Amino acid sequence: MKKDERLSGYYDEKVETLPWEEKKHFLENHLQRAVMTAFQHAPAMREKFKSAGVSPTDIRSLEDLQALAITPKAQMRQLQHSSPPFGGFLGVELDKLRRIYSSPGAIFDPEGHQADYWRLQGVFFNTGFRPGDRVLNTFSYHLTPGGLMCDEALAGIGCTVVPGGVGNTETQAQLMAELQLTGYVGVPSFLQAIIERAEQNGKDFRRDFNLEIAVTAGEMLTDASRRRLEEDFGILVRQFLATADVGAIAYECGEKNGMHFADYRVIEVVDPETGKQLEAGQVGEIVVTLLENPVYPLIRFGTGDLSYYEDEPCPCGRTSPRLMKLVGRVDQVTKVRGMFIHPSQVEEVVAAFSEIQAAQAVVEREQDRDKLTFCAVLDQKSSQETLLSPLQERIRTVLKLRADVAFVQASDLREPEKRILDLRKWD
Repeated sequence: MKKDERLSGYYDEKVETLPWEEKKHFLENHLQRAVMTAFQHAPAMREKFKSAGVSPTDIRSLEDLQALAITPKAQMRQLQHSSPPFGGFLGVELDKLRRIYSSPGAIFDPEGHQADYWRLQGVFFNTGFRPGDRVLNTFSYHLTPGGLMCDEALAGIGCTVVPGGVGNTETQAQLMAELQLTGYVGVPSFLQAIIERAEQNGKDFRRDFNLEIAVTAGEMLTDASRRRLEEDFGILVRQFLATADVGAIAYECGEKNGMHFADYRVIEVVDPETGKQLEAGQVGEIVVTLLENPVYPLIRFGTGDLSYYEDEPCPCGRTSPRLMKLVGRVDQVTKVRGMFIHPSQVEEVVAAFSEIQAAQAVVEREQDRDKLTFCAVLDQKSSQETLLSPLQERIRTVLKLRADVAFVQASDLREPEKRILDLRKWD
């Protein structure tokens, strides 16, 4: 399929191209119903309104949301433990759910029975997938929702999905070649690993493979990585932003000039300290309010991601503002290879080994890939050789990621007060 065919058209032209003032009115009409649903059916949401001294009828405009506190993603684990299993944020009974997931950090995420529950069908169409594409989906199908979120959305727009899941580079390269797959979904570094493995096995990727489009999420897509995939291998590369809690947040159109706010949610960029909405160009936390989701009616959910937006018209014709770049995290919760790791998870690893006196997870970037090193300080009597294998296994179990293990001295730890040290730099 030609690239211009992939990048033309709209999933929902009427909504996507509404003049901004009309779209704002459209969102506010939906918002008024959403806050009433949240207040009536989700106890934690009702408490949020009462704490702020406002009622649902006070929230009439997007600006009125500033009266309500933000619920940070970093607090969801604690909130869910205090009021299991969903912290009082669920809007329906448990038996009304289709699935329950457990995301890294032991955060539970519900899925309802609505079609396109995560609002990702439009994301995948607008980033370039088309009916008939055969897509390798490399997000995890185990416990976390990423794999099924993408799988069902892709199937919903007429794609055929190969549920590759994570890892098994050799097998996935073979699948991509033998099935002549046209699409890829996953983190960009894993696609590069598949290409490298194929070429190590004597394949010419451009000649022997039929991959036309890759839509990535879960880790930073650098300019260098995109350029290599597009120029060296002829792959159309676009990206999107979504989380297990709220589903779709933003996506790139054909112009590659930022990620349009996803429809049927209110996206704010706010001052992390005050919760006040920021103007275009100012860096703040991405905050999401779900519309038309009675199952999990989250109002002002703080993703923890830092970004800024622009609201100048986009040549593609879509009128929503665009997130321009992710620039970091509000807290120490860090995303590595598409998975969040929490400081408490590092502590959980350490708790299993009395021999470990201190530890730190260090995240670096090498050749456009995330590298995770678990640095451990041992007492003088312990054997590194004896601990290496069980420690690696414990890390995989708790963090859901593989990591190199480095046994170090306490003086070698940089910023030892941090359980996670992110040393990545983005171009």
